[in-house]
Amino acid sequence: MKAVSLLYHDVIEANDFESSGFPGAEAAIYKLNIADLERHFQSISEHVSVQPSSVVEYQRSKGKGNIPLFITFDDGGRSAALHIADLLERYGWIGHFFITTDYINTEAFVTEDHIRDLWSRGHIIGSHSSSHPERMSRCGREQLEGEWKESVGVLSGIVGARITCASVPGGSYSRRVAEAASRSGITTLFTSEPIKRCEYVDDCLVLGRYTVLRGMPPEVSAGFVSIGLSSHQARQYLYWNSKKLLKIVFGPCYTWMRRLILRRR
Repeated sequence: MKAVSLLYHDVIEANDFESSGFPGAEAAIYKLNIADLERHFQSISEHVSVQPSSVVEYQRSKGKGNIPLFITFDDGGRSAALHIADLLERYGWIGHFFITTDYINTEAFVTEDHIRDLWSRGHIIGSHSSSHPERMSRCGREQLEGEWKESVGVLSGIVGARITCASVPGGSYSRRVAEAASRSGITTLFTSEPIKRCEYVDDCLVLGRYTVLRGMPPEVSAGFVSIGLSSHQARQYLYWNSKKLLKIVFGPCYTWMRRLILRRR
């Protein structure tokens, strides 16, 4: 099974980085200005023959048919409801919004009413954990299941239907994370690994995603959605795995160095 998935986060106006989603320099590198997101969407629309669709429908079809394209948004920043959904609908696309539930109804994040509205408009709502652990792959079994079960329970209560989709916060994925998600009733889990190959871990379908960062030109998103292997996909795959190696070698020092660099930008 294969799928092409894009990972976005928040959009902002006039470089107001604190207006939506998590604060700080680390989060800011994932935030696009609204006009930039629109240019990315336009570029995608000009380069794909398959329209972005719902991973829920993909699951129901058992992966039959064309390789699908999924557009996802992590964290649950307020721009999901204020800007992103409108832009998606302008193109007739479905979005997947993954919500960090401890932050619902707080400043810069979606409210319960926002979530219900996104759901009623046909977009997919999923969990992004309860608290957004910094290194989810290092959490113990009890904490992992708590993060998934609590967040899924909160979201299911808000929309009045069972939530079965999720994404891993911080790109910190391991098989244990997927196993805990499966035990918690999650049947679809998005990681941040830049691959098209999908696999099942127990009863949970695990999919990779290509991450769009602030400053990336629109043609990069167009390259990410290529069914074949594009140079943009290859570069992000090499970058991701180099970063993974650095994390293994330097451990907590890698996180400290990354934060220091970002704060000095």
